[in-house]
Amino acid sequence: MIDTLRQRLHAKSAAMLLTMETRLERIMLGWLALAAMGSAIRIATSPVRGGFPDFSTFAPYLLLVLAPVASMLLALRWFAGGERMPQPATRLAVIGSWRKLSADQARRHALYGTTGIMVSLLVGMLLNVPVRAAEYLAAMPALSGPVPGWLATLHLLMTADVVLLTSLYTIAFVAALRRVPLFPRLLAAIWGVDLAMQLLTAQVVSKAPGLPAAVAESLRSLLEGNVAKVLISVGLWLPYLLLSKRVNVTFRHRIAG
Repeated sequence: MIDTLRQRLHAKSAAMLLTMETRLERIMLGWLALAAMGSAIRIATSPVRGGFPDFSTFAPYLLLVLAPVASMLLALRWFAGGERMPQPATRLAVIGSWRKLSADQARRHALYGTTGIMVSLLVGMLLNVPVRAAEYLAAMPALSGPVPGWLATLHLLMTADVVLLTSLYTIAFVAALRRVPLFPRLLAAIWGVDLAMQLLTAQVVSKAPGLPAAVAESLRSLLEGNVAKVLISVGLWLPYLLLSKRVNVTFRHRIAG
């Protein structure tokens, strides 16, 4: 019974992985359509009317729409031979006792690949892009003309956050998909950048003169929620990235021993 269930789950994860690998172009086109539509609605319904919209009004949304796609295209090029890239010279994941495998031995191992639970991590990284974009569109109005300094600062930092992090998580997704040896530490570094961006935004915006108390409270809740989501991801996935047999075979070319 347990073996049958395990086989079914593995088959489903393999099918989902194949779908993602073969439909990346559709995924990118779908993102472009949805993100462009959401941005257009945000601009059209923005409550801030400081003047006629100019390029500065549209620029953040162009970045929001195009940056993840550009990052994915670049990552697909960078990591075209991902699994053939060399292992890092210094091993950071030192927990446990492991026996080194050659690249050929690792690829022939039954646990080699990004199926199983790894698929959930891949899906989570990919879904992080539209989720963060939706939060940004809901929280940030389109700006046109003169606006208060605190709003300009907040808008700049929130735009930088969503553009940077959606791009980085997209790159991490491709790195995992292409079985790049540096993927685990790349994802750990992105978690660090994510946390740093939330703290930076809180520090800079809280010191902006004229920041309304209601906006400060809403921002605090938003940033605390973002920090909590990152910490939950770290708590869930860091032990897996360190100890999983599949991760160690696939990305570190080693088995327990």
